Amino acid sequence: MCTILTLSFSLATVLLHAQSVEAKLKEQGIELTKPTPSLANYVKSVRTGNLVFLSGHVSNRPDGTGIKGKLGKDLTIEQGYEAAKLSAIGLLSSLKAEIGDLNKVKRVVKVLGMVNSAPDFADHPKVVNGCSDLLVKIFGDKGKHARSAVGVAALPSDYAVEVEMVVEIE
Repeated sequence: MCTILTLSFSLATVLLHAQSVEAKLKEQGIELTKPTPSLANYVKSVRTGNLVFLSGHVSNRPDGTGIKGKLGKDLTIEQGYEAAKLSAIGLLSSLKAEIGDLNKVKRVVKVLGMVNSAPDFADHPKVVNGCSDLLVKIFGDKGKHARSAVGVAALPSDYAVEVEMVVEIE
């Protein structure tokens, strides 16, 4: 009887956890989309062992338009924050396509945020917080990660932000 109760409790815990990532995405009004094909000779994700390396994802909206321009010249920090959040949503879409279920995420390990910025712009971390904040909202402590936030002279097609990520899975 105790084994059945423990097994039932474990199954209930797994089911609750299984719903939590999708529920948190829904709470945030986020719908993941099917990832677009890679534009060159690379793939969106590579799994090796229990790690998934995700290629850089730019700030695309669900309708295919993107947030473009330079932070500190064309765009505000708030617009950059939104661009980084959109990049995170793209990363999550590619991650789900790779692993099938975001509840398999054991830990977001590393995020590299690249910000298309004017030479005197110095608030790259505030922009990349758009990605980091979303990951923590969705995954809780498992979403806390090591991070680099850097400014670059240009990004492909003048996108505002590009983010890549490494994730440990179960």
